[in-house]
Amino acid sequence: MAVVVEDGVETPSRDDPEPRGRRHRRARSLSGALAITVLAALVPGAGLVWSRRGWGLLLTLAWLAGLGAGYWHFRDLHAVLDFVFDPLWLRFAASVAFLVLLGWVVQVAATYAVVRPQPMRPSKRGIGATLTAVLCLVLVAPGAVGARYALVQADLVRHVFQHNATATAPTDVTTADPWGGRDRVSVLLLGGDGSVTRDGVRTDSVILMSIDTHTGDTVMFSLPRNMMDAQFPPGSPLHDVFPSGFTGSGDPSFWMLNAIYGQVPALYPGVLGKSANEGADAVKQAVAGTLGIPVDYYALVNLDGFKQIVDAMGGVTVNINEPVAIQGDTDAGIPPVGYLQPGPHQRLNGFQALWFSRGRWGSDDYQRMLRQRCMVRAIIDEARPWNLLSRYRALAGASREIIRTDVPSRLLPAFVNLALRMKTARVRSIAFVSSDRFNPAAPDFTWLQSSVQRALAPPQVRHPGQPAQHTSPSPSTNDPGSAVDVSDSCAYRPS
Repeated sequence: MAVVVEDGVETPSRDDPEPRGRRHRRARSLSGALAITVLAALVPGAGLVWSRRGWGLLLTLAWLAGLGAGYWHFRDLHAVLDFVFDPLWLRFAASVAFLVLLGWVVQVAATYAVVRPQPMRPSKRGIGATLTAVLCLVLVAPGAVGARYALVQADLVRHVFQHNATATAPTDVTTADPWGGRDRVSVLLLGGDGSVTRDGVRTDSVILMSIDTHTGDTVMFSLPRNMMDAQFPPGSPLHDVFPSGFTGSGDPSFWMLNAIYGQVPALYPGVLGKSANEGADAVKQAVAGTLGIPVDYYALVNLDGFKQIVDAMGGVTVNINEPVAIQGDTDAGIPPVGYLQPGPHQRLNGFQALWFSRGRWGSDDYQRMLRQRCMVRAIIDEARPWNLLSRYRALAGASREIIRTDVPSRLLPAFVNLALRMKTARVRSIAFVSSDRFNPAAPDFTWLQSSVQRALAPPQVRHPGQPAQHTSPSPSTNDPGSAVDVSDSCAYRPS
C-alpha cells in the first residue's frame, strides 16, 4: 500500500492501494507535494528520491554528472567561443536541449503524481495539476529560448562565415595560431550602396582597421571613395593588369576606388583565382597596394541595411558638432529633408545613424569619413555583453542579410577575444583627404605609404634618466597625415 506521512508517522492509505513491494511516501498536504515538486524541478530526481523511488537517485546522479561535465568543458571563455561558433555543435546542443527538457518535464510531472496526497478533493486536484503545469512551463521557457538562440547562431555562422572562399585571405593561420605569427591583423570595412549579394555595388566607405594582436590597439585608415589610380601589390595578378594603377579610358567615375568592387569582376572575371566575392578581393588588393601594408580580411555592410543593426543594438551615442544633413543630393540640387542637430551625447536610431555616417550635403569627404570613424567607435562602445545578448536575435537576423565577409568561422573565437581587448585599447585614425599633400585625383603614394608606416610605428618609450627628445608640435586634426585619437576627434566641440 501507499504510505501517507502525517506528523512524522507513516500510515497506510486505503484510498490508493499499491502492489506489495512498492511502498513509497506521499506528502501529507497539497502544499507539501508542490514543495517537493519544486525540488524536483530544481534538482531532477530529488523528489523521487524523497518518495523512495530508486530510479530517482539515478536521475540525480546523471544530472550532477552532466553539470560536472559541462563545467569541465566550458570552464574557460575560449571553450565557450569554440562552441558558439560551431554550427554542428549548436544544432546538436539544440536537439539535446529539447530531449533534456522533455525528460525534465516528465520527471517533474511524475514526481507530483507520486507524492501528491490521497485522497484529495476535486478542487485541490485541479489546483495541484494547474500549478504543476505552470512549473513545467517555467522550466521549458528558458530552455526553449536557449535552443532557439543556438539555432539562430548556427544559421548566422553558416550564412555569413562559411562557404566564403577567398583568394586573398591568409592561408597560414590555424585555430591554435589564428594570426599566423603576425603582430598585426587588418580588417577592411566596406560600406556598399546595395545588397551585399548584388553585382555592381559601389563601396562608398573604405576603412582599414589595423589591429595589434597582443594589445588590441587599433589604427584606422580612411580612403576617399573618389581616389584615382589605386595601386595593386607588385607581383599580384591585378598589378600585371594595371601596372600603373587602376585606370583606363572612358568615364573617370569607372576608375575611382569605389568602382573597383564592381568593375574588376566585370572586366577580368577570375583574375585573382577562386573567390566567393571577387569584388571584395579586388578592393582588398587595391587598399593593400595603395597603403603598402597587407589586408587580411574584409567585412562588407549594406549601408541601407546598416540602420537595422543599429536599431537592433538599441541605438548608438555620438557627439554632433554641426548640423548633419538627412538625405539630399548636392549634384542634383535636391535639398535635405532635415538635419541632425548639434549636441553632446546624442542618441541616434538606425535611420539617424545611417545619415550621420553618409550625409554629404554641405560637408566634404573628410568630415564624412571622420563621422564614419566616430560611428565605428560608437558601435564598439555600444557592444556591451548584456546589450548584445538581450538583443541577439534581432542582431543576428539583421546581420545575416546585410553583412558579407571572408573571416572564417574557425577564427571567430580569436576575433571575439581581440574585440574584447579593443574595447579598452587605444583607437587612432588617419583620414586621407584632399590637401596640399594629398590629391585624390593624382595621389602621392610614396607620401601616403610613409604616413601609414609612421602611424603604425610603436611609440617610443623613454627610460628613466633619458633626456626627453624635442619633437615638432602635433599636426592639426585636419592634416591627412596625422594620427588622430578617435576619442579626441569625436569629442563635443561645437563651432
